[in-house]
Amino acid sequence: MSAKQVGAKPIGVVINPTSGKGKGAKVTDAVWAALAGVSTFDLSAASYREAIENARAAVASQTISALIVVGGDGMVHLGVNACANTSVPLGIVAAGTGNDSATVLGLPTDDAAAAVRAVLASVNSPKAVDLIQGETGAGEFYSLGTVSAGFDAIVNARANRMTWPKGPSRYQLAMVLELMKFKGISYRAIIDGKERKIEAMLCAVANTHSFGGGMMIAPHAKYDDGVADLFIVHKISRQTLLRIFPKVFTGGHVTHPAVEFVAAQEIFLDSGDSPVYSDGEYVGQSPLSTRIAPGALRVCAP
Repeated sequence: MSAKQVGAKPIGVVINPTSGKGKGAKVTDAVWAALAGVSTFDLSAASYREAIENARAAVASQTISALIVVGGDGMVHLGVNACANTSVPLGIVAAGTGNDSATVLGLPTDDAAAAVRAVLASVNSPKAVDLIQGETGAGEFYSLGTVSAGFDAIVNARANRMTWPKGPSRYQLAMVLELMKFKGISYRAIIDGKERKIEAMLCAVANTHSFGGGMMIAPHAKYDDGVADLFIVHKISRQTLLRIFPKVFTGGHVTHPAVEFVAAQEIFLDSGDSPVYSDGEYVGQSPLSTRIAPGALRVCAP
C-alpha cells in the first residue's frame, strides 16, 4: 500500500481494474487525476480478499477519513462491508457492468472524474442510509441493494461466469438460459415472526429499487425508510415469466397478480441449498437470515 502524503488523514481508495470487463482499468488515470491535490491512501490489491482486508484495517484503525471504491456493485459490496456501522463514509466511483448502487444514490455512472467530484463535494456531509444485515452459513455480511436467494441468484451466478455479451444484457441472456430448465422453488419464509410457505419463481430482499443493471424489481423500495421489501414472484409458467420480464425495466411488472411485495424488518428464507448473492457477490448458500440495519452506512452522495 502506498500513500500520497498531502493531508493529515487521507482518503482511502480501492480500485478494481477488472470491474466492468476492464472498465475499471480504463478509468484509473481519470480517478487519480481527479484526486490530484487530495491526500489519498491506495488500498488496492491483487485480490478481492486482500483489498477488503486492507479497507477494513484502514477503517478500524481510523487511518482514513473516507473510503472511495472504484468499480461495479461488487466493489460497492466491499466498501459497504468495510464501512458499515462506522463513522467512515463511503464514496462510489462507478466503473462496473450494472452500477445500480451508484444509480440509486444519484451518482454519475459514465464519468469517473465527475463521480470523484461528486464524492468529494459530499465527503464532509455524508448521508445515512439503511443496510440489509444478512447471514448465511458462510457468515455475516451487509448489503446496500438486494440479497437474492433462488432463481435470481442462480441467474447472477451464470452471468458472472459469462464473458459475452458485455454490459447488463448478460443478465438478461443468463435469465433466458436458466429459465429453460427452471421449475420454481419451495420457500420456507419467516417474515417479522410470521411463517409462510411460498411456491415461487424467486424471492429477493430489496433495500433499493434496482439491481442487475437497471431492473427495477422493487420500485417502491427506499434505502432510508427502515424496512426491506421482500419481492416475490409466485410460481408461474416459463412463458408467463418471459412475458413479464421486460416490464421489470420500467416497474410495470408490479401490477401482475403473481408479483407480491412485503415490507418487513426481519426476513428468513430457506430455499434448500440455493446460492445467495448480495449486490452481485456470492455470500453463501440458503438458508438466509436478514434484518434491516437503519442508518448503518454513511455515503458521500448528493
